[in-house]
Amino acid sequence: MSERQEAPSVDEAPIDVEMIGDSTDTALVMRLGTTTRKDIDKRTPILIGHLQLLLSEELGADDDPTVRALFSQAYKLLDLKARPEPDAPTFASFFYMREVASLTRRFLWIYSQRSGTGVS
Repeated sequence: MSERQEAPSVDEAPIDVEMIGDSTDTALVMRLGTTTRKDIDKRTPILIGHLQLLLSEELGADDDPTVRALFSQAYKLLDLKARPEPDAPTFASFFYMREVASLTRRFLWIYSQRSGTGVS
């Protein structure tokens, strides 16, 4: 064969807006007095993964100072030094989880608006 085939695109499937929305909703309705540390420790890495996925999208940070500021917040929040240690009090881990969920939710809204999914 003399014809050269190009490799398939490495574009990944679209982001599952509904799943990330459900995940952040679940985290944001959790209450400190009724949530176990095990639940917090299980949910936080999932939320971090959602946030990292959204950060990898083109969301217009070059042109939008508000989005750029959110990126800055996200990078500070995801810095390993900002994360609670395993022996940190439960409330510290709980509020960290909520902060990640809240910021993820803001990025999800921006993504849904810019991608045309229209989900808020």
